[in-house]
Amino acid sequence: MQQAVLAYQQVARRTVSPRDLEANLLSRSAANLQRARDAWGDRDEFRAALRFNRRLWNVLLTSVTREDNPLPAAIRQNVANLGLFILNHTIKLEANPQAQKLDVLININRELAAGLRTLPVHN
Repeated sequence: MQQAVLAYQQVARRTVSPRDLEANLLSRSAANLQRARDAWGDRDEFRAALRFNRRLWNVLLTSVTREDNPLPAAIRQNVANLGLFILNHTIKLEANPQAQKLDVLININRELAAGLRTLPVHN
């Protein structure tokens, strides 16, 4: 059974659009952060959720700041600014953990994921 699940996941990764992949990863990160908030006091859960979110946003920032990124400059700049905010907020959370301060990261990830799933694709 486990092998079937792994095979399905591998095929899904190859066939999902980049936009859907980003939405799925943002949703996964929001869910991780929400679990960390709900299980406040579990430092491992908290650190793992922040680490995943930071890595995700590092990838998004790297992608959006590449010269060959096809997004309009204004959108690229907005995503870059949002990414910098998230990374700075994460650093502050690591230094001074507070459950309620996870909410902003959760909400941003959820809203972006929802937007990616609803906006039309322009080629």
